Amino acid sequence: MKDLRTGILALLLWAVALLCIQLPVLTLPLAGACGAGAVGVLLAGRWRRGFVVLVLLCASAVGLVVAGAQPQRAVLAQSDGRAVEAVVEVASSASVGEDGRLWFDAQTVSVGSPGRTEPLSARVRVGVEPVPGVDMGARLRVTGQGKATGPSEQAGLVIFGTDVEVASPASGVFAVAAGTRATFVARATRLPEPGAGLLPGLAVGDTRAVSPELNDAMIASGLSHLTAVSGSNCMVIVAAVFWLVSLAGGSRALRVVLSLTALGAFVVLVTPEPSVVRAAVMAALAMLSILLGRPSAGLAMLSLAVCGLLIADPWFAASPGFALSAAATAALLVLSRPLLRGLGRWMPAPLALALSVPLAAQVVCGPIIALFSEQQSLVAVVANLIAEPAAPIATVVGLLACLTAGIPPLADLLAAGAWLPAAWIDTTATVSAGLPGATVAVVAGPVAAVIVAVLSIAVVVVLARPRRRWLRTASAVVLIVALAAAGGRMLLSGPLAPLTTPSDWAVAACDIGQGDAVLLRSAGMTALVDTGPDPDLLTRCLAQTGVSRVDLLVLTHFDLDHVGGTSAVFGKVGTVLHGPVTENDERRMLARLADGGARLQDASTGLSGTLGDARWRVLWPDADPRVFPSGNDASVVLEVSGGGIPRTVLLGDLGAGSQRLLLSSGRLHGAYDVVKVAHHGSRDQEPGLYEAVRASVGLISVGADNDYGHPRPETLALLEAAGTRALRTDRRGTILLGERDGELLMWSTRAPPGEPPSEG
Repeated sequence: MKDLRTGILALLLWAVALLCIQLPVLTLPLAGACGAGAVGVLLAGRWRRGFVVLVLLCASAVGLVVAGAQPQRAVLAQSDGRAVEAVVEVASSASVGEDGRLWFDAQTVSVGSPGRTEPLSARVRVGVEPVPGVDMGARLRVTGQGKATGPSEQAGLVIFGTDVEVASPASGVFAVAAGTRATFVARATRLPEPGAGLLPGLAVGDTRAVSPELNDAMIASGLSHLTAVSGSNCMVIVAAVFWLVSLAGGSRALRVVLSLTALGAFVVLVTPEPSVVRAAVMAALAMLSILLGRPSAGLAMLSLAVCGLLIADPWFAASPGFALSAAATAALLVLSRPLLRGLGRWMPAPLALALSVPLAAQVVCGPIIALFSEQQSLVAVVANLIAEPAAPIATVVGLLACLTAGIPPLADLLAAGAWLPAAWIDTTATVSAGLPGATVAVVAGPVAAVIVAVLSIAVVVVLARPRRRWLRTASAVVLIVALAAAGGRMLLSGPLAPLTTPSDWAVAACDIGQGDAVLLRSAGMTALVDTGPDPDLLTRCLAQTGVSRVDLLVLTHFDLDHVGGTSAVFGKVGTVLHGPVTENDERRMLARLADGGARLQDASTGLSGTLGDARWRVLWPDADPRVFPSGNDASVVLEVSGGGIPRTVLLGDLGAGSQRLLLSSGRLHGAYDVVKVAHHGSRDQEPGLYEAVRASVGLISVGADNDYGHPRPETLALLEAAGTRALRTDRRGTILLGERDGELLMWSTRAPPGEPPSEG
């Protein structure tokens, strides 16, 4: 009964916290009403209603905390879109984001416009160019641009730093911890890959050496929790110390005290940011409830911990990490034993024990992940089963290597010992993430969460085998239907995908969302013009069209919606034509393509070649890049014709100014069959160019959900005026064009209402 009451209290408080942070205007009235209600219950002599009083007091406390933070958040919001200067104290570990910046949470000391800062203590998120000295406790002076966050964000302001200065470095235990971590990271990254970059993340939660590709693989394989300082890391530390002290004959009380002391030291070493403290609290409670021989009290202790953390920081209620930590810990306490008994009926006990823990966590966390993630891992349980045995070894031995930094020979030996399990986990993540069907794309939100929850419940029922037969039967039916649907989908999007596509297509505009990816095919050879924003969507289009190798890859320019899916064709490209290169990440992408065997070539006007029996020619940009050095107006414009390909011109993202220059250059000759409309149908178009092209069909590669209003009505009107029929991927899906007896043919994977999906 106590477990039920504390669980209800935690869920009610979670709901109150979400309500308060989403509608801060309600916080003071709510806090006052709850406080008055608690007093009223007590004054009425209803002492037996202590649970009601506790709920009201906790809700009042949450409301007061949220209300107290609003004045500071309002001050931060004034810096939205403005230049901002702030003196901040680093309050978390730093990690490298996709934009190459070093991102961390901080507490402001003062903030304001440059040269006019005012004292203020509030939570912010800061991104700066990588510099040494960004350690927990260090004080930095940051200048940059501010962006206000939503009410559910823990940080009230995001600062995109353009200039950073270390005003005072970390001191005390934080300085010692930072130095120890830095020495260990340097030692670990000298080891060979795979495994070297992952080891610091496994041992001390430092993920700065993890490559973007490995990070994606860890997410896809469901192993990303190993590189974050999660409850599993903390539980490993507690369990290891508990076991060592027990071997030495220490009493239970001594084991508990030393285990918690070691956990506290570990938290300081990896930086006591809120997520780490949260994981440590969850892990400590879960381990203590089990190690003290009272697992039945674990759920009540977990619920009370959730309540305490929500009162201390109500913004945890909107944190996916907080929800996943609580859910995983609850799964360990509630579901792992029933699953162990069920699995033990048809497999050896050690294997059942190893499988029950990750399976319990996956079935509980899956619905939560579906609320905010657009992919679900189908290999997570197996990948965790393979990788989990190596994780404690890498964590403990790596941590010992970190702590023995003052004895280099011993530290080197321990780091080398920790490298092997790290390499095992690295390889497991890479291989499992690369398996066909390793992940399934979902539309994140409540509907996906409900579907995943139903499937998760069905899995638990089938494995745990409760007494009610009808429940087992219904669950089995649900899983059979789900597996049949998934199997059919995998076949249709995998080996059988080409059977769903006409064989005589020559031009294909992939349904890639808000981005460009156009395929051209002649005499068995294929060109791909841009790769769209998402490698999974591009992979689906390549499978659907039966393309396994790209003979010519054209990267018109390096915006994410044109090159974000390039990883899908690494190792599968013959030649790469690319527009102007200006950034380091662009050079790294081209280097990856070259490492996979591709030949790189700058694209400029006059360059030409063949694709099977077809010929292609570059019409833009000019070799002299002084007018348009990079970006949309320096997009590669390609003309392709012959060999079964309708005469086609692809305009990249050219704006009206560069379109006028292209038109006046005289490089466009005669009418075309197909034009790839520039910039997803934006209104920045030159009508004269489309009148000169006189294309029969205008392909518009555009996403259904875009904030730009693409394609613009003005652009659709000018295409109509030029006699060009607009075909949009947001309405038709993948669009395929071919040529037969001089006639242009069109197919599409879906059609607007009232129109067939294929026509002449």
